[in-house]
Amino acid sequence: MAALLAARGVTTELVTYTTIGDRILDRPLAAIGEKGLFTAELEADLRTHRIDCAVHSLKDLPTADPEGLLIVALLEREDPRDALVVREGVAATSLATLPEGTRVGTSSLRRRAQLRALRPDLDVVDLRGNVGTRLRKLDEGQMDAAVLAAAGLKRLELGHRITALLDAPEWLGAPGQGAVAVQARADDAAMLETLRTLDHAETRQAVAAERALLAALEGGCQVPIGAATLHEAEYGLMLHAMVASLDGESVLRGGLPVTLDAPAESGRELARQLLAAGGADILAGVRANATTHSATPSSPAS
Repeated sequence: MAALLAARGVTTELVTYTTIGDRILDRPLAAIGEKGLFTAELEADLRTHRIDCAVHSLKDLPTADPEGLLIVALLEREDPRDALVVREGVAATSLATLPEGTRVGTSSLRRRAQLRALRPDLDVVDLRGNVGTRLRKLDEGQMDAAVLAAAGLKRLELGHRITALLDAPEWLGAPGQGAVAVQARADDAAMLETLRTLDHAETRQAVAAERALLAALEGGCQVPIGAATLHEAEYGLMLHAMVASLDGESVLRGGLPVTLDAPAESGRELARQLLAAGGADILAGVRANATTHSATPSSPAS
């Protein structure tokens, strides 16, 4: 990001943050809530002019812009797939070859549901923390394998840790996964003009379809929803999506060619098709489960 702006003659100062989602590591994300876990502090400082723009992982952002702020640019997308990382000593080269009972770490309900659907014989365990922390826990033997975003590993030059990439449409990442969003104040005309030069049109087209689908399904980190856009010889740009129950026993999949001049409408149409085909019942069950658990008093600490 800084290099891209420097190439345009813009001097930058990097301000780093440790967000709520980074600090709370003893609970799954879905148990904390889904409002601004990785974005609230940055957006607050944008509004008070402490910073001029904020850089986010797009999948961490709500599908609607907060008042007064805009996603003004999307950088060229990194690999949107999930990756399987296996610790040394585990004889596996893919998800299919993991031994029965293998402990696989993830903090994502979407990944949990897909693991349970595809490999119900695996032991899925919770895994929180940044990429370095997750890999350390894996290497210490707290689990045997982990599912992480390929983009994060590759950006940190840790691509060599990837055992196997989990390919769409059989396995779907989060809507917007692998894309970096640049956010700014809606009234900062000069900054908006500069940042718009960073926008990657192909990335915006793809994630517009994925995030419109997510919005129409009213999804978030508490709902197992996956999406991916793929270039296919027969259909061109194709949107694939799935909704799943938490236990992975019910998984509904669908696909639709993306209308290139109206990608968001394609996302909304696929969402309508999924809801009509049974997705509404699956999602209602997921939300009822979340409500039940949030209403249950916590057990005293031992």
